[in-house]
Amino acid sequence: MKRLLRKLVYSLKHDGRDWTVFCLSLLLAFSIWLIHNLSLDYSGFLTVRMAAGCNIEGHTDKSSNTCEVVARCRTSGYNIIKSRLALRRPPVMINFDRQSLYPKSGEVYYITRRELSESAHLLYGENVSVEYFLSDTLFFRFPYQTHKKVPVFPVMSLSYEPQYMGRGNLQIEPDSVIIYGEPYHLDNVDRVFTETIELQHLSSSAAGVAGIEKIKGVRLAEQEVHYSIDVTRFVEISREISVRAVNVPPDKEMMIYPSRAEVVFKCVFPLMSDVDDAEFVIDYGDYIDSRSRKCIPVPGYLPEGVLEYELMPEIFECVLTER
Repeated sequence: MKRLLRKLVYSLKHDGRDWTVFCLSLLLAFSIWLIHNLSLDYSGFLTVRMAAGCNIEGHTDKSSNTCEVVARCRTSGYNIIKSRLALRRPPVMINFDRQSLYPKSGEVYYITRRELSESAHLLYGENVSVEYFLSDTLFFRFPYQTHKKVPVFPVMSLSYEPQYMGRGNLQIEPDSVIIYGEPYHLDNVDRVFTETIELQHLSSSAAGVAGIEKIKGVRLAEQEVHYSIDVTRFVEISREISVRAVNVPPDKEMMIYPSRAEVVFKCVFPLMSDVDDAEFVIDYGDYIDSRSRKCIPVPGYLPEGVLEYELMPEIFECVLTER
């Protein structure tokens, strides 16, 4: 036996090369063979563990259970080996819109083969061709969760180019959002805030998307809002406008001091109408409700295109007398 081994070792030696070269060559040939075969396409059954996510009002946004999805697929040997190893990894999270989940009862919702087919690339990857699913219907449980609706308050930093201003307030959509969490968390939340919306040197209308600030222990049904603001160019026009009393009983007379006010109008450019037609009034009811007998006039009529106005003075003294 020893003589035979010596002859084998001797036969591997040629021109100074020993058996190590032979082993390396054999290993290289095996590697090439293995890579070639793994790159070929095969047909087989692949299994993936899956969890479902969805924003369902009154429920958690992730399923409390997972399901195994089995499908006959055609793919390379690499992907088949990868699929075998994937069973030991965390489940694949697939997010569905509300219309794709069908209610069964209470906390249980299900999906069908149609929804699975639409999510095949997320489950198995882009390089896998699914021939058919063995899984027909998958059931997921979304436990109930305490929730309530609160308003969204925009946090903003705005500035405008000279002679430009916002036409109305910044608008956000949605202006309220459903929040989820434990009761002791929700009791302390009566509103949520956006991330800072910073718009500087505006000279035209603007729109965009802003995230909602996260709150520890609270889940938001919406993660962002759409905002918009209408910006217009304006001109300033000063006028002296009379202030009169309205809704005064026939047997009384209400005098206003001073009887005229300097008004600075900010109007859309180009000017749409004459501000001389503007009118400011003080209502008898406001006078009665006022303890100081001093009132702030309100517009009785503002021409189209007036964005803002400033009264000087702002407060007027009223005297009521009998006729």
